[in-house]
Amino acid sequence: MQKHPMTKEGADKHQAELQRLKKEDRPRITQAIADAREHGDLKENAEYHAAREQQGLIEARIKMLEGILSHAQIIDVSKLEAHGKIVFGATVKLLNIDTDEEVLYRIVGNEESDVKENKISINSPIARALIGKEEGDEVVVQAPSGEIEYEILEVLYI
Repeated sequence: MQKHPMTKEGADKHQAELQRLKKEDRPRITQAIADAREHGDLKENAEYHAAREQQGLIEARIKMLEGILSHAQIIDVSKLEAHGKIVFGATVKLLNIDTDEEVLYRIVGNEESDVKENKISINSPIARALIGKEEGDEVVVQAPSGEIEYEILEVLYI
């Protein structure tokens, strides 16, 4: 079975959500189903059907998180000896050469990528272009909108 890279931070976040679902949400929804059953006829009991639907969503999310974590190869970026090279988990400060705009990205696993948090997947075009490069290097990224040229300003392992 193939392992997927994940940062320690990403694994911790998924583990915390899994524990919350199991210890808080699952018991709460089980109680809501029991309470709704007491209200009589289940065919026309909207509270019961809503609680059962919520239970299904919670159980599906639990299974998904357990699957993600069981296939995760957890990498603690702070312990890597990358010697200035961009590797999985690195945080990279880039300068868009055309626009003079600076951006900061962290290269993470597929399951933890989030563009709003500037966490990009290891499989994204920009991450693939950056892996193995160092501060001062220039890279050309094949984006859907065309080529984008970046200069690597800083590489951090945090």
